[in-house]
This record gives sequence, structure tokens and C-alpha cells, in this order.
Amino acid sequence: MPLLTPDQRDQLLANGRQPGGDHVPVVKFFNPVGVGTWLATELDADNDTCSGLADLGFPEIGSFSLEELAALELPFGMHIERDVFFTGAFPISAYAEAARETGSITTAIRILSNAARAQHGERT
Repeated sequence: MPLLTPDQRDQLLANGRQPGGDHVPVVKFFNPVGVGTWLATELDADNDTCSGLADLGFPEIGSFSLEELAALELPFGMHIERDVFFTGAFPISAYAEAARETGSITTAIRILSNAARAQHGERT
């Protein structure tokens, strides 16, 4: 499975043309067999450099390479995957703050997803 759909690539590039914005994450990548979660908000015109939130044991805002993510060879022949169920609901600053408070992007996503459902009157 490709790391990005065409629509995700287009949205990331559009966000990249507006740098410094507090964009909603477009896509989540994860390591299916270990540590590593990335939320991408922007893609540079080089079609490789993403901006967003990365968690390799400590969440931090920064940039990362799509090529490097795609090239990672994990145990059991696995690779970094795109979370097909992820939909960003808040600006990246909210995910970053929650991740720093909880210690992980995964926990932050769970907390913020519950908050989004509660805002819409859904049961958590």
C-alpha cells in the first residue's frame, strides 16, 4: 500500500504552500511492530519532506522524509504503514500538546478522538 493517496498528497502539498499554519493532520503513519508514529500536516514541493508530529519514544514537532519511511525494513518483512482509519479532528498543536502531556501520539489520538465524538454527541 502506498504511504499516501493522491488526495492526501494534494492536501499535504496545499498545506505546504502555507507553511507555519496550525494545520489538521492529513495522514498518520505507524510502525506495526514497534515504536514509531507520525502525523503529517504538510509536504514540501520536493515531494519528500513532511512536517508534522513524530513520536519515536518522545513526541516532537519537526520534519521527516517519506522516502526514509518507505525504505524502512521492519521485522517479518513489514514496512511503515498508513492508518486508513485515521481522520484528523484538531490542529496539530492540539495533538502535540496532548502527546507531550500523555507521552505518546497514540494516547493523544485516543483522547482527542473521544473529545471529538463527545462534541458531536456520540458515545465514547
